[in-house]
Amino acid sequence: MKVFLSSLLQGLRPRRPAIPAELWQQTLARSPVFQHLRDPDRERLRELSQQFLRTKQFTGASGLELTDAMLVHIAAQACLPILELGLSAYRDWVGVIVYPEEFVIPRQIVDEIGVVHEYDDTVSGEAWEGGPVILSWQDSQMEDESYNVIIHEFAHKLDMLNGEVDGVPALHSGLQETEWTTTMLACYEDFCTRVDLGEELVLDPYGAEHPSEFFAVSSETFFANSRGLQALYPAWHTLLCRYYRQNPLPRP
Repeated sequence: MKVFLSSLLQGLRPRRPAIPAELWQQTLARSPVFQHLRDPDRERLRELSQQFLRTKQFTGASGLELTDAMLVHIAAQACLPILELGLSAYRDWVGVIVYPEEFVIPRQIVDEIGVVHEYDDTVSGEAWEGGPVILSWQDSQMEDESYNVIIHEFAHKLDMLNGEVDGVPALHSGLQETEWTTTMLACYEDFCTRVDLGEELVLDPYGAEHPSEFFAVSSETFFANSRGLQALYPAWHTLLCRYYRQNPLPRP
C-alpha cells in the first residue's frame, strides 16, 4: 500500500500548508531533537518536510497502515539533518518502507576460504544504495539521547550520496576531505578502543562496527545529545556543526 499523504494534500490550495499546524506542533513536542530550533527554523523544517512527503513514496509493510501522524513524524526527523543542506541531499531514490517492528534481512558473507554463508539478520532500520530507507515504526518510537533509528538511516543516505559508504559524506564548500577523514578516524579509533574496554559512552557502541556506522551513530547523538557529544569529542562535534550547518547545543 503506497501512501502519499493524500488526506493532507486533498483540496490543497497555493500557499496553504499541507501539514496542519496542530499536527506539526504535536510532532515537534514529542521529540527532543527539535528543541534547539527557533520558530523560523521550525517553519522552514515544516516546509521541507512537506516537500519530502510530496517527493517520496511511503509503503507500509506487513499490514502496517500508515497514518498522517506517522508520516509527519518520519518526515520531520528525516529532514532535520538536511535543514541547511536541502532536499537534493536525498536525491536519486524515492522509497520509504515502514515495518511495524524489527524485520529480517537475508545476508550473505564469504569466509576466509571462500565459503558462502547465508543467514537472516533482524534489524530496526536499513538504507540501500539507490534504493529505499526501511524503518521499524516501533523502534522509531524508542528514541533517546543515543538512539534514533530515523536519523541514523538517513545519515547513511547522506554518506551514500558520493559513492562509497565510508563515513565521509559529500562535503560542501568549506570542508576538506583530509580534515574530515583525519578527525573522524582519530575519534573512531579512540571510540573503538574505549568500547573494547567496556566504557559507557554517550554514543551507541554499534558505532564501533565501521566508520560509516560511527558517522551515523554520531549523527543520532549530535541531534539528540549534542552537549554529550561535544564533551566526548569536541573537534568531531565542531566538524559535524560545520557539515550540518547547525548547532543543536541547548540555548540559554
